[in-house]
Amino acid sequence: MGARPGVRGPVAVAAGAVAAGAGLLIVDPNGPGSVWPPCPLFALTGIQCPACGSTRMVHALLHGDLAAAWQFNAVMLVAGLPLLAWLWVRWFRSARRDERTPRLSAKVGVPVVALAVAWMLVRNLA
Repeated sequence: MGARPGVRGPVAVAAGAVAAGAGLLIVDPNGPGSVWPPCPLFALTGIQCPACGSTRMVHALLHGDLAAAWQFNAVMLVAGLPLLAWLWVRWFRSARRDERTPRLSAKVGVPVVALAVAWMLVRNLA
């Protein structure tokens, strides 16, 4: 008896996150020649996107180094990870009930975009 068809997407994403987490636990993205790719925007332009440093942040977090995680990407640590977890839970619950995933309201979407733009400006102009 396998997973219900509706939950295959959220379960696959969770499995991918666990696999990526396992990879980040083992391989340091800060090392020379790391298998983890750099941010394409930063590599091409030198501009840090709102998510720049997230791979290194997760690596530090998995190793219990909260201070380093904060330095790599404080906004993703404080707002991004909880938001991603909340979105995944909403998706999983609606999939379990065979319902459409609820759309993200403007009450959530607009502040998220505003925070991302502000964080990108602060990081690149500071």
